[in-house]
Amino acid sequence: MTDLLEALMILCFGLSWPISIYKSYQSRTAKGKSLFFEVFLWIGYVLGIARKFIQFGATGTSLNGLFYLGWFFYILNIIEISIDMALYFRNIKLDRIRDDEESIEVMVVEEDLSEK
Repeated sequence: MTDLLEALMILCFGLSWPISIYKSYQSRTAKGKSLFFEVFLWIGYVLGIARKFIQFGATGTSLNGLFYLGWFFYILNIIEISIDMALYFRNIKLDRIRDDEESIEVMVVEEDLSEK
């Protein structure tokens, strides 16, 4: 029963990542995102996998479908959060490019005003 509850919890978390990935991809900005938060979630998933290793080794129980289902969702979540983190770095780069372009535009406008 505990394996089922754990798998359902990880499934619920896993369903939210595609939404976050889509928003990160579409928005093309890192504003409002926290890399710090995502890194800690990623570490949490790795610790969850480590717990699975320890639990299996300590109990010596036979592997069942729920055990594999839990593994699948942990790995899926790590992949999804890694994609979202990669998009964070892409979006930081895009934010810098936009900021540089805006700075250039402001400088041009200031030069035009100073010439008049």
